[in-house]
Amino acid sequence: MLLREIKNIFHKELGETYPEGEIDTFFYLSIEHYLKLERFALVLQPNLVLTKEEETPLFRVVTELKKEKPIQYILGSTHFMDLEFKVDENVLIPRPETEELVQWILEECQAERSRNLRILDIGTGSGCIAVSLAQNLPNAKVYAMDISEKVLKVAQQNAMLNNVEVTFLQKDILNPELEFELYSEFESVLELQFDIIVSNPPYVRELEKEEMKKNVLEHEPDLALFVPDNNPLLFYDAITQFAKTRLKENGSLFFEINQYLGKETKALLEAHNFLEIELRKDIFGNHRLLKGIRP
Repeated sequence: MLLREIKNIFHKELGETYPEGEIDTFFYLSIEHYLKLERFALVLQPNLVLTKEEETPLFRVVTELKKEKPIQYILGSTHFMDLEFKVDENVLIPRPETEELVQWILEECQAERSRNLRILDIGTGSGCIAVSLAQNLPNAKVYAMDISEKVLKVAQQNAMLNNVEVTFLQKDILNPELEFELYSEFESVLELQFDIIVSNPPYVRELEKEEMKKNVLEHEPDLALFVPDNNPLLFYDAITQFAKTRLKENGSLFFEINQYLGKETKALLEAHNFLEIELRKDIFGNHRLLKGIRP
C-alpha cells in the first residue's frame, strides 16, 4: 500500500475523535518511530510503497488511537528536554510545564554548574526531571525516589538510555521512615543533605476529573495524578517537612503545582518559614511553578 494512502486512512478513521492537525502529528510520529522516515518523506517520495510488515504497526496505531490511548504509550517513548524517554502506563507522560520547571532549576544553577551539587527528585515517575538534570549538570550527584518499583524500573531504563548516572531509591515520602530496600545500593536518602529538592507530586483533586480528557483518565496512572479533595496538599506538606531537615542551609525547594492552588501552596511554604518564595506562571499562563529557600 502507498504511504499516502495510509495517511488518508489515519484521517478517515480518526477524524471524528481528533483535530486534523493532531492526526497529522500522530501519523508523522508513527512513521518516524516505526519506519525511520522524516515528516517530509511524502514530499520526496509521493509514491512510496510499504510492505505488509511495514504497514502492520501503523494500522495498530490507528486501532489504539481510536480507543483514545495516548500516542506516547502506543509508541512507548516520548521526548523531553530534547532527550528520549521510554514511557508506559505505569508513569505519567512528561508535560511541557515540567520542562519549564527543569529549565528554571538549570537557570538557578548556571553559576554553580562546576560545583558538585546534590539533587533529589521526589516522585520521579519516568525520571524525566532527574535524568534531564543529570544530563545538563554533569558534576551533580542526582538522586530520585518513588514508591513504585515498576516506576523505578522505567526511570532506570531512561537513565541508561540517556547515559547518565542517577541513584534510584524506593521510598514513600508520606512515610519516609518506612524502610524499603534501596533500588540502587547507595547511601540512604535519609542520611544525606541536598542542595536542591524538586518534586512534581500528585496534585489533581478528584473534583477536577470532569475537566480532564478521556485519554488521561483512562490510561495515565491514578497514583501519580490524584489527591483527596479534602487534603489536596498532602504531598506538598510531606515534602516540605522533609526538605526542612534534608536541604542544606539556603538550599532550594522546587515544585510543580496545581494551577488552582497556587496561593495555598505558596502559603504552605511560608508557614514553614521558607524564604524568597516565588510563584511562576507556565507558558499557558497558569500558576504551575513554585520555589522556596530553606532558611
